[in-house]
Amino acid sequence: MSRRTETDVRPVTDDEFPDWNRALNTGFLQPPLVAAEQLEARRRQFVPGRSLGAFDGDRCVATFRSFDQELTAVGGRPVRADAISNVTVTATHRRRGLLTRMMAQDLAAAKERGDVVATLIAAEYPIYGRYGFGPATTMTEWTVDVPRTGLDRRWAAPEDGGRIDLVDGEDVRKLGPELHERLRRAQPGAVSRTELWWQSRTGVVNMNGTPWTEPYYVLYRSADGEVEGLASYRTDDHWGDAKQPLNTATVEWLIGVTPAAERALWHYLCSIDWVQTVKSGWRSPDDLLPLLLPDPRAARITTQADWLWVRILDVAAALEARTYDGQGAVVLELVDRGGLTGGRWRLEAGPDGASCAPTTENAHVVLDVGDLAALWLGDESAVRLAALGQVREERAGAARVVDALLRTSGRPWCPDMF
Repeated sequence: MSRRTETDVRPVTDDEFPDWNRALNTGFLQPPLVAAEQLEARRRQFVPGRSLGAFDGDRCVATFRSFDQELTAVGGRPVRADAISNVTVTATHRRRGLLTRMMAQDLAAAKERGDVVATLIAAEYPIYGRYGFGPATTMTEWTVDVPRTGLDRRWAAPEDGGRIDLVDGEDVRKLGPELHERLRRAQPGAVSRTELWWQSRTGVVNMNGTPWTEPYYVLYRSADGEVEGLASYRTDDHWGDAKQPLNTATVEWLIGVTPAAERALWHYLCSIDWVQTVKSGWRSPDDLLPLLLPDPRAARITTQADWLWVRILDVAAALEARTYDGQGAVVLELVDRGGLTGGRWRLEAGPDGASCAPTTENAHVVLDVGDLAALWLGDESAVRLAALGQVREERAGAARVVDALLRTSGRPWCPDMF
């Protein structure tokens, strides 16, 4: 009988990066070996000490990467985040605790650095709750029936005197970062983008190895010439049996920092000759899109799912960073199986600010740290979680007090995959 050897979890060295990348591709069911050009492009994401690997002998069998990020809290204040990505465990080494070891090592380092939260996009729902993460934002994708909008026959230019122009990748790299920062400062749940993000979305850097084809980029300027919107989209080439164009425009990303910009960009997309369908890409669940159309029923939801997951590492910093419309106080007892944030915390909050500190007072509600993460950006309801048995009231009506403090009128949204 063969004896299972101990698997070593450690930061990956530069020399080990090719083997780490092979394990990453294997975990995501991609061709294990990639071209040298693609490998060098991926090296640009490599941060010493922040890429972990599990090694069985000389072979990497699990991967984990984190990097610095900023996440916008309710009210617009950015908080430091430990963004987690590239998590895989090779099928030959599942159920051995490798992810648990890598996660514990990374989260401990993040807390030591002073990161307020950790973030990730979960490929599979059941995995990350056991590490203290909770689903904090939702993603919605709409499919628009263009003929039903009538915009393909009637729309010619923005009604507000603004201007729509097609631009190229160089314009996107020049104008996009500042425009995204304007969006990010106003959108709870949005995250920072690096220069590499913009380069990879405009063909300067090829991260996935497939041949680059340029998408269309469209820019909106207001009547006074200010840049307020930018989008990237692709189209297919599909004709029906009756020699009718049945093409689809798929939005890769769209930034609108004003309702006028969003209206102009969506109306433009629904007016392109030969395009019969527009797919919106990943949008906020309360996006204006349907209501910006002459017939809102032209847009139907085709995908809706959890998106950004958050793990709180510093309870006081997280709760003090956000704003509050209501006034009140509540004592939270947090259960944290990871041992990073457990205990009782008293939150006193109002429109003028908030304070949060450890306390020995009796708890008003008891909840898992992952459930607090789901509540923190304002999207989830403590009353709903109490009905599910995930929040336990120690004082009658306490869940409603939590909702009055934490829930927001607008829903959080993370536009990005990372």
